[in-house]
Amino acid sequence: MTEEKKILRKTQRTSRLSTVVSISLVLFLLGTLGLLLLHAGKLSDHVRENIEIVLIIKPDADSTDLAEFVQQLQSKEQIKSCKWVSREEAAEILKKDLGEDFIQFLGYNPLYQSIDIRFKAGFSDELSIGNFLAGYKRHPLVYQIDYQPSLVESINRNLRSITWIFLAFSVLLIIVSVTLINNTIRISLYARRLLIKSMLLVGATKVFILKPFLITSIWNGILGALISLLLIGALSYFAAIKIPELALIQDVELVLAVAVTLFLCGIFLSLTCTWFAVNRYLRYRTENLV
Repeated sequence: MTEEKKILRKTQRTSRLSTVVSISLVLFLLGTLGLLLLHAGKLSDHVRENIEIVLIIKPDADSTDLAEFVQQLQSKEQIKSCKWVSREEAAEILKKDLGEDFIQFLGYNPLYQSIDIRFKAGFSDELSIGNFLAGYKRHPLVYQIDYQPSLVESINRNLRSITWIFLAFSVLLIIVSVTLINNTIRISLYARRLLIKSMLLVGATKVFILKPFLITSIWNGILGALISLLLIGALSYFAAIKIPELALIQDVELVLAVAVTLFLCGIFLSLTCTWFAVNRYLRYRTENLV
């Protein structure tokens, strides 16, 4: 093998490696962002459904009436969960929060029994919650309602803002990603322009010249997608270890959808950019390919 051929093969391997690495990194970023966007709805619902409204119950409330009241609340379509907290349970919770026995210090339990309510995501905006609670402000069992409309409004506003920021960032990242892959493939093919020139000079057809480049681009896309999936899998694994709560919003179907989409995107982007780049050189006059 001549020295020129060795150099040419080394250059081709290097250019292909750089192409696969570029595709992998781009698909990794797109896949990670895709998972975030697809799970953003579930995360948003999870946050909204953890907004807790507390109905403080009158101290003289009958336990039977209170049990019926809890069942009545639980049957409402707006309610996700409804929990009755006795005075003793409330005292134990406060002891854990304070780190000391306040009952021993005071000599009595000053806490009221209560009902902790969490709304479904579709009814967790300030207007829906306010309209629902308006019918219970004068309920014979309710002493007070612990509800902060400003907090609910702030949570919903921040979630909407985060969603729009993610969408804008996604569009920008897609544009940058396509540009990066396209430039990487064009640079890679630039090193093989002399091969294209030689094939044109011996009378090879465009289809004959395109075929090996397109086949290679498909394999580059597949390899890039596989590497990106391994990186995303590793990132998800370590994220689940550090933040166990992520398991609450995990969706296997969404993960599979992202995996399939990455494979298709890897092949499509690599194939499309290669097709345009090779055709660009095919349109050149042979004397301009030096």
